[in-house]
Amino acid sequence: MTGTIGIIGAKDKQIEDLVRAAGMRPMALQADQLASSSRPPASMPDVVLVDVRVDRPLLASVAAIKRRYPTIGIAIVVPTLDPDLMLEAMRAGVSECVAEPLTQGSIEAAVSRVMVQRATPMEGRVFAIVGAKGGVGATTIAVNVAEAIAQIAGDALLIDFHVTSGDTGVFLGVEPRFTVIEALENTHRLDEAFFRGLVVRTRSGLDLLGSSPRIAATVLDPQRIRVLIEFAARYYRAVILDVPRNDGAILDALEGASSILVAVNHELPTLRSAYRLVANLRQRYGSERIGLLVNRSDRTSEISLEDIEKAVNTKVKHVLPSDYKAALAAINKGEPLVRSTQGKLTTALQGLSRTLIGQEARPTDPDAGGLFGWLAPRRPSRVTG
Repeated sequence: MTGTIGIIGAKDKQIEDLVRAAGMRPMALQADQLASSSRPPASMPDVVLVDVRVDRPLLASVAAIKRRYPTIGIAIVVPTLDPDLMLEAMRAGVSECVAEPLTQGSIEAAVSRVMVQRATPMEGRVFAIVGAKGGVGATTIAVNVAEAIAQIAGDALLIDFHVTSGDTGVFLGVEPRFTVIEALENTHRLDEAFFRGLVVRTRSGLDLLGSSPRIAATVLDPQRIRVLIEFAARYYRAVILDVPRNDGAILDALEGASSILVAVNHELPTLRSAYRLVANLRQRYGSERIGLLVNRSDRTSEISLEDIEKAVNTKVKHVLPSDYKAALAAINKGEPLVRSTQGKLTTALQGLSRTLIGQEARPTDPDAGGLFGWLAPRRPSRVTG
Protein backbone atom coordinates (compact mmCIF):
# COMPACT_ATOMS: atom_id res chain seq x y z
CA MET A 1 0.00 0.00 0.00
CA THR A 2 1.21 3.51 -0.81
CA GLY A 3 0.10 6.97 0.22
CA THR A 4 0.76 9.79 2.66
CA ILE A 5 -0.75 9.51 6.14
CA GLY A 6 -1.11 12.65 8.22
CA ILE A 7 -0.63 11.95 11.95
CA ILE A 8 -2.06 14.28 14.58
CA GLY A 9 -1.58 14.01 18.33
CA ALA A 10 0.83 11.07 18.52
CA LYS A 11 3.10 11.32 21.58
CA ASP A 12 5.59 8.72 20.37
CA LYS A 13 6.96 7.27 17.15
CA GLN A 14 4.95 4.02 17.28
CA ILE A 15 2.31 5.07 14.78
CA GLU A 16 4.89 6.53 12.40
CA ASP A 17 6.87 3.29 12.50
CA LEU A 18 3.76 1.17 11.83
CA VAL A 19 2.76 3.43 8.93
CA ARG A 20 6.24 3.08 7.40
CA ALA A 21 6.17 -0.69 7.91
CA ALA A 22 2.91 -0.78 5.93
CA GLY A 23 4.66 0.94 3.01
CA MET A 24 3.15 4.40 3.52
CA ARG A 25 4.73 7.77 4.28
CA PRO A 26 3.90 9.38 7.65
CA MET A 27 3.44 13.16 7.89
CA ALA A 28 3.39 14.74 11.35
CA LEU A 29 0.77 17.49 11.54
CA GLN A 30 -0.69 19.91 14.05
CA ALA A 31 -4.48 19.93 14.29
CA ASP A 32 -4.79 23.60 13.39
CA GLN A 33 -2.92 23.08 10.12
CA LEU A 34 -6.06 21.39 8.78
CA ALA A 35 -8.71 22.79 11.11
CA SER A 36 -7.94 26.45 10.39
CA SER A 37 -6.68 28.46 7.43
CA SER A 38 -3.70 29.99 9.22
CA ARG A 39 -0.99 27.66 7.89
CA PRO A 40 -2.27 24.69 5.90
CA PRO A 41 0.22 21.97 4.90
CA ALA A 42 2.01 22.31 1.58
CA SER A 43 0.43 19.05 0.40
CA MET A 44 -2.64 17.20 1.64
CA PRO A 45 -2.34 13.70 3.12
CA ASP A 46 -4.38 10.84 1.68
CA VAL A 47 -5.70 9.90 5.14
CA VAL A 48 -5.44 11.52 8.56
CA LEU A 49 -4.82 9.49 11.73
CA VAL A 50 -5.75 11.32 14.95
CA ASP A 51 -4.37 9.84 18.16
CA VAL A 52 -6.90 10.54 20.93
CA ARG A 53 -5.56 8.02 23.44
CA VAL A 54 -4.06 10.76 25.61
CA ASP A 55 -5.74 13.86 24.20
CA ARG A 56 -9.45 13.07 23.68
CA PRO A 57 -10.34 16.77 23.12
CA LEU A 58 -8.57 16.42 19.75
CA LEU A 59 -11.89 15.00 18.51
CA ALA A 60 -13.16 18.57 18.40
CA SER A 61 -10.56 19.35 15.75
CA VAL A 62 -11.87 16.47 13.61
CA ALA A 63 -15.20 18.25 13.13
CA ALA A 64 -13.38 21.43 12.10
CA ILE A 65 -11.20 19.49 9.64
CA LYS A 66 -14.27 17.87 8.08
CA ARG A 67 -15.88 21.28 7.67
CA ARG A 68 -12.88 22.47 5.65
CA TYR A 69 -12.26 19.19 3.79
CA PRO A 70 -15.53 17.18 3.65
CA THR A 71 -14.03 14.39 1.53
CA ILE A 72 -10.89 13.77 3.56
CA GLY A 73 -10.72 10.38 5.27
CA ILE A 74 -10.10 10.40 9.02
CA ALA A 75 -9.35 7.53 11.41
CA ILE A 76 -8.73 7.82 15.14
CA VAL A 77 -6.50 5.79 17.43
CA VAL A 78 -8.22 4.90 20.71
CA PRO A 79 -7.34 2.85 23.80
CA THR A 80 -10.58 0.79 23.58
CA LEU A 81 -13.73 0.73 21.42
CA ASP A 82 -15.79 2.68 23.92
CA PRO A 83 -19.38 3.11 22.59
CA ASP A 84 -19.70 6.73 23.76
CA LEU A 85 -16.37 7.66 22.20
CA MET A 86 -17.30 5.89 18.95
CA LEU A 87 -20.61 7.78 18.75
CA GLU A 88 -18.84 11.08 19.40
CA ALA A 89 -16.28 10.20 16.73
CA MET A 90 -18.95 9.24 14.19
CA ARG A 91 -20.72 12.56 14.68
CA ALA A 92 -17.43 14.40 14.23
CA GLY A 93 -16.90 12.74 10.85
CA VAL A 94 -14.50 9.90 11.69
CA SER A 95 -14.51 6.98 9.24
CA GLU A 96 -12.59 4.35 11.23
CA CYS A 97 -11.34 3.56 14.74
CA VAL A 98 -8.11 1.68 15.53
CA ALA A 99 -7.90 0.31 19.06
CA GLU A 100 -4.91 -0.88 21.07
CA PRO A 101 -2.89 -3.02 20.81
CA LEU A 102 -1.71 -1.31 17.64
CA THR A 103 -0.25 -3.49 14.91
CA GLN A 104 0.89 -2.96 11.37
CA GLY A 105 -2.10 -5.02 10.21
CA SER A 106 -4.69 -3.00 12.15
CA ILE A 107 -3.29 0.32 10.91
CA GLU A 108 -3.05 -0.93 7.33
CA ALA A 109 -6.60 -2.37 7.35
CA ALA A 110 -8.14 0.84 8.75
CA VAL A 111 -6.27 3.08 6.31
CA SER A 112 -7.21 0.79 3.42
CA ARG A 113 -10.93 1.02 4.27
CA VAL A 114 -10.73 4.81 4.56
CA MET A 115 -9.00 5.07 1.19
CA VAL A 116 -11.67 2.91 -0.47
CA GLN A 117 -14.40 5.10 1.00
CA ARG A 118 -12.62 8.24 -0.17
CA ALA A 119 -12.01 6.88 -3.67
CA THR A 120 -15.71 6.06 -4.10
CA PRO A 121 -17.68 9.31 -4.43
CA MET A 122 -20.47 9.36 -1.89
CA GLU A 123 -23.97 9.78 -3.23
CA GLY A 124 -26.19 10.95 -0.43
CA ARG A 125 -29.94 10.71 -0.41
CA VAL A 126 -31.94 13.81 -1.33
CA PHE A 127 -35.27 14.60 0.32
CA ALA A 128 -37.48 17.38 -1.06
CA ILE A 129 -40.20 18.83 1.16
CA VAL A 130 -42.87 20.94 -0.50
CA GLY A 131 -45.77 22.67 1.22
CA ALA A 132 -49.03 22.25 -0.69
CA LYS A 133 -50.09 25.67 0.58
CA GLY A 134 -48.55 28.48 2.58
CA GLY A 135 -48.66 27.97 6.33
CA VAL A 136 -48.76 24.16 6.42
CA GLY A 137 -45.39 24.03 8.21
CA ALA A 138 -43.17 22.70 5.43
CA THR A 139 -40.16 24.75 6.53
CA THR A 140 -40.59 23.58 10.12
CA ILE A 141 -40.58 19.99 8.87
CA ALA A 142 -37.57 20.51 6.60
CA VAL A 143 -35.51 22.20 9.32
CA ASN A 144 -36.28 19.59 11.97
CA VAL A 145 -35.78 16.61 9.64
CA ALA A 146 -32.42 18.03 8.55
CA GLU A 147 -31.43 18.71 12.16
CA ALA A 148 -32.46 15.22 13.29
CA ILE A 149 -30.58 13.49 10.46
CA ALA A 150 -27.48 15.55 11.27
CA GLN A 151 -27.74 14.38 14.89
CA ILE A 152 -28.27 10.74 13.91
CA ALA A 153 -25.78 10.44 11.06
CA GLY A 154 -23.42 13.28 11.92
CA ASP A 155 -23.76 14.77 8.45
CA ALA A 156 -26.55 16.58 6.58
CA LEU A 157 -27.14 19.66 4.42
CA LEU A 158 -30.28 21.79 4.26
CA ILE A 159 -30.80 23.90 1.14
CA ASP A 160 -33.38 26.69 1.33
CA PHE A 161 -34.78 27.06 -2.18
CA HIS A 162 -37.08 29.88 -1.11
CA VAL A 163 -34.29 31.80 -2.73
CA THR A 164 -35.04 35.30 -1.45
CA SER A 165 -37.82 34.68 1.07
CA GLY A 166 -36.74 31.69 3.12
CA ASP A 167 -36.66 31.49 6.90
CA THR A 168 -34.47 28.46 7.60
CA GLY A 169 -31.72 30.65 9.03
CA VAL A 170 -34.19 32.11 11.54
CA PHE A 171 -35.40 28.63 12.50
CA LEU A 172 -31.80 27.51 13.09
CA GLY A 173 -30.61 30.67 14.80
CA VAL A 174 -27.88 31.45 12.24
CA GLU A 175 -27.23 34.21 9.71
CA PRO A 176 -25.54 32.85 6.58
CA ARG A 177 -22.89 35.09 5.09
CA PHE A 178 -23.34 33.47 1.67
CA THR A 179 -26.48 31.89 0.26
CA VAL A 180 -28.08 29.67 -2.33
CA ILE A 181 -27.95 32.53 -4.85
CA GLU A 182 -24.15 32.61 -4.77
CA ALA A 183 -24.12 28.85 -5.27
CA LEU A 184 -26.49 29.01 -8.25
CA GLU A 185 -24.61 31.92 -9.82
CA ASN A 186 -21.32 30.00 -9.59
CA THR A 187 -22.17 26.42 -10.54
CA HIS A 188 -19.33 26.59 -13.09
CA ARG A 189 -16.78 26.86 -10.27
CA LEU A 190 -18.29 24.54 -7.68
CA ASP A 191 -15.62 22.57 -5.90
CA GLU A 192 -15.08 21.41 -2.36
CA ALA A 193 -13.22 24.49 -1.17
CA PHE A 194 -15.65 26.96 -2.74
CA PHE A 195 -18.75 25.13 -1.50
CA ARG A 196 -17.59 24.88 2.12
CA GLY A 197 -17.18 28.65 2.09
CA LEU A 198 -20.84 29.11 1.17
CA VAL A 199 -22.50 26.93 3.79
CA VAL A 200 -22.87 27.78 7.46
CA ARG A 201 -22.69 25.06 10.10
CA THR A 202 -25.03 24.98 13.08
CA ARG A 203 -23.85 23.69 16.44
CA SER A 204 -25.58 20.33 15.88
CA GLY A 205 -23.42 19.61 12.82
CA LEU A 206 -26.06 20.51 10.23
CA ASP A 207 -24.86 22.60 7.29
CA LEU A 208 -27.18 25.23 5.81
CA LEU A 209 -27.18 26.80 2.37
CA GLY A 210 -29.66 29.51 3.18
CA SER A 211 -31.93 32.04 1.54
CA SER A 212 -30.64 35.42 0.39
CA PRO A 213 -31.85 38.88 1.47
CA ARG A 214 -31.23 40.21 -2.05
CA ILE A 215 -33.39 39.76 -5.12
CA ALA A 216 -32.01 37.39 -7.73
CA ALA A 217 -30.90 39.24 -10.84
CA THR A 218 -32.03 36.52 -13.24
CA VAL A 219 -34.67 33.82 -13.52
CA LEU A 220 -33.56 30.56 -11.94
CA ASP A 221 -32.15 28.00 -14.35
CA PRO A 222 -33.32 24.39 -13.71
CA GLN A 223 -30.01 23.04 -15.01
CA ARG A 224 -28.03 25.07 -12.46
CA ILE A 225 -30.34 23.79 -9.73
CA ARG A 226 -29.72 20.19 -10.85
CA VAL A 227 -25.97 20.75 -10.81
CA LEU A 228 -26.13 22.20 -7.30
CA ILE A 229 -28.24 19.34 -5.92
CA GLU A 230 -26.11 16.65 -7.53
CA PHE A 231 -22.91 18.32 -6.34
CA ALA A 232 -24.20 18.52 -2.75
CA ALA A 233 -25.18 14.85 -2.80
CA ARG A 234 -21.55 13.93 -3.44
CA TYR A 235 -20.43 15.41 -0.12
CA TYR A 236 -23.32 14.77 2.28
CA ARG A 237 -25.06 11.61 3.40
CA ALA A 238 -28.39 13.45 3.34
CA VAL A 239 -29.48 16.62 1.52
CA ILE A 240 -32.82 18.12 2.53
CA LEU A 241 -34.48 20.62 0.21
CA ASP A 242 -37.03 23.19 1.40
CA VAL A 243 -38.89 23.71 -1.88
CA PRO A 244 -41.43 26.43 -2.74
CA ARG A 245 -44.56 25.07 -4.44
CA ASN A 246 -44.86 27.94 -6.93
CA ASP A 247 -41.37 27.90 -8.45
CA GLY A 248 -41.51 25.86 -11.64
CA ALA A 249 -37.75 25.95 -12.19
CA ILE A 250 -37.09 24.22 -8.88
CA LEU A 251 -39.97 21.76 -9.22
CA ASP A 252 -38.57 20.83 -12.65
CA ALA A 253 -35.11 20.06 -11.23
CA LEU A 254 -35.84 17.35 -8.64
CA GLU A 255 -34.68 14.31 -10.61
CA GLY A 256 -32.05 13.62 -7.96
CA ALA A 257 -34.55 13.45 -5.10
CA SER A 258 -34.95 10.07 -3.44
CA SER A 259 -38.26 11.18 -1.98
CA ILE A 260 -40.58 14.15 -2.57
CA LEU A 261 -42.86 14.79 0.40
CA VAL A 262 -45.85 17.09 -0.08
CA ALA A 263 -46.91 18.58 3.26
CA VAL A 264 -50.65 18.97 3.80
CA ASN A 265 -53.12 19.41 6.64
CA HIS A 266 -56.82 18.77 7.18
CA GLU A 267 -57.99 21.90 5.34
CA LEU A 268 -59.89 21.62 2.07
CA PRO A 269 -58.07 24.52 0.28
CA THR A 270 -54.75 22.84 1.07
CA LEU A 271 -55.97 19.54 -0.37
CA ARG A 272 -57.19 21.21 -3.56
CA SER A 273 -53.76 22.74 -4.03
CA ALA A 274 -52.09 19.43 -3.15
CA TYR A 275 -54.08 17.59 -5.81
CA ARG A 276 -52.76 19.89 -8.55
CA LEU A 277 -49.21 19.87 -7.18
CA VAL A 278 -49.03 16.10 -6.84
CA ALA A 279 -50.51 15.58 -10.31
CA ASN A 280 -47.76 17.74 -11.81
CA LEU A 281 -45.02 16.04 -9.79
CA ARG A 282 -46.33 12.57 -10.64
CA GLN A 283 -46.31 13.38 -14.34
CA ARG A 284 -42.70 14.52 -14.03
CA TYR A 285 -41.24 11.94 -11.65
CA GLY A 286 -43.69 9.04 -11.37
CA SER A 287 -45.61 7.92 -8.29
CA GLU A 288 -43.07 5.93 -6.27
CA ARG A 289 -41.06 8.86 -4.97
CA ILE A 290 -44.02 11.08 -4.10
CA GLY A 291 -45.93 10.85 -0.84
CA LEU A 292 -48.11 12.93 1.44
CA LEU A 293 -46.96 14.12 4.83
CA VAL A 294 -49.87 15.20 7.02
CA ASN A 295 -48.76 17.90 9.43
CA ARG A 296 -50.67 18.99 12.55
CA SER A 297 -52.77 15.86 12.29
CA ASP A 298 -56.09 15.95 14.11
CA ARG A 299 -58.04 12.72 14.61
CA THR A 300 -61.19 14.69 15.41
CA SER A 301 -61.13 16.56 12.10
CA GLU A 302 -64.08 16.19 9.74
CA ILE A 303 -61.53 15.36 7.04
CA SER A 304 -59.91 12.02 7.92
CA LEU A 305 -56.59 10.62 6.67
CA GLU A 306 -58.55 8.40 4.30
CA ASP A 307 -60.37 11.47 2.98
CA ILE A 308 -57.02 13.17 2.40
CA GLU A 309 -55.74 10.21 0.38
CA LYS A 310 -58.89 10.17 -1.74
CA ALA A 311 -58.88 13.94 -2.28
CA VAL A 312 -55.26 14.06 -3.41
CA ASN A 313 -55.20 10.57 -4.96
CA THR A 314 -51.95 9.77 -3.16
CA LYS A 315 -50.94 7.67 -0.18
CA VAL A 316 -50.24 9.31 3.16
CA LYS A 317 -46.73 8.14 4.05
CA HIS A 318 -46.08 10.13 7.21
CA VAL A 319 -48.20 11.79 9.90
CA LEU A 320 -47.03 14.42 12.38
CA PRO A 321 -49.15 15.39 15.41
CA SER A 322 -50.15 18.93 16.23
CA ASP A 323 -48.15 20.86 18.82
CA TYR A 324 -48.31 24.43 17.57
CA LYS A 325 -47.27 25.99 20.87
CA ALA A 326 -44.02 24.02 21.07
CA ALA A 327 -43.28 24.57 17.38
CA LEU A 328 -43.81 28.34 17.69
CA ALA A 329 -41.64 28.55 20.81
CA ALA A 330 -38.83 26.71 19.00
CA ILE A 331 -39.00 29.10 16.04
CA ASN A 332 -38.86 32.15 18.29
CA LYS A 333 -35.81 30.73 20.09
CA GLY A 334 -34.04 29.84 16.84
CA GLU A 335 -33.76 26.24 18.10
CA PRO A 336 -35.35 23.35 16.19
CA LEU A 337 -37.68 21.16 18.21
CA VAL A 338 -35.51 18.08 17.80
CA ARG A 339 -32.49 19.85 19.27
CA SER A 340 -33.74 20.29 22.81
CA THR A 341 -37.50 19.80 23.23
CA GLN A 342 -39.25 16.62 24.36
CA GLY A 343 -42.79 15.80 23.30
CA LYS A 344 -44.91 13.90 20.83
CA LEU A 345 -44.06 16.14 17.88
CA THR A 346 -40.32 15.89 18.57
CA THR A 347 -40.59 12.10 18.80
CA ALA A 348 -42.55 11.95 15.54
CA LEU A 349 -40.03 14.15 13.72
CA GLN A 350 -37.15 12.01 14.92
CA GLY A 351 -39.00 8.87 13.84
CA LEU A 352 -39.68 10.38 10.41
CA SER A 353 -35.99 11.24 10.00
CA ARG A 354 -34.87 7.74 10.94
CA THR A 355 -37.35 6.25 8.51
CA LEU A 356 -36.14 8.46 5.67
CA ILE A 357 -32.50 7.41 6.06
CA GLY A 358 -33.47 3.79 6.68
CA GLN A 359 -31.55 3.61 9.93
CA GLU A 360 -33.85 1.16 11.71
CA ALA A 361 -34.06 -1.24 8.78
CA ARG A 362 -30.42 -1.08 7.79
CA PRO A 363 -28.08 -3.44 9.71
CA THR A 364 -24.69 -2.42 11.00
CA ASP A 365 -22.05 -4.70 9.54
CA PRO A 366 -18.56 -3.72 10.72
CA ASP A 367 -16.93 -6.42 8.62
CA ALA A 368 -18.55 -5.14 5.43
CA GLY A 369 -17.43 -1.54 5.65
CA GLY A 370 -15.70 -0.74 8.90
CA LEU A 371 -17.14 0.38 12.19
CA PHE A 372 -19.22 3.14 10.62
CA GLY A 373 -19.88 1.42 7.29
CA TRP A 374 -23.66 1.68 7.43
CA LEU A 375 -23.42 5.46 7.38
CA ALA A 376 -21.24 5.63 4.25
CA PRO A 377 -23.16 5.02 0.99
CA ARG A 378 -21.22 3.00 -1.51
CA ARG A 379 -23.31 3.55 -4.63
CA PRO A 380 -21.48 4.96 -7.66
CA SER A 381 -22.15 8.66 -8.11
CA ARG A 382 -24.14 9.90 -11.07
CA VAL A 383 -22.00 13.05 -11.09
CA THR A 384 -19.00 12.70 -13.35
CA GLY A 385 -17.60 16.17 -13.09
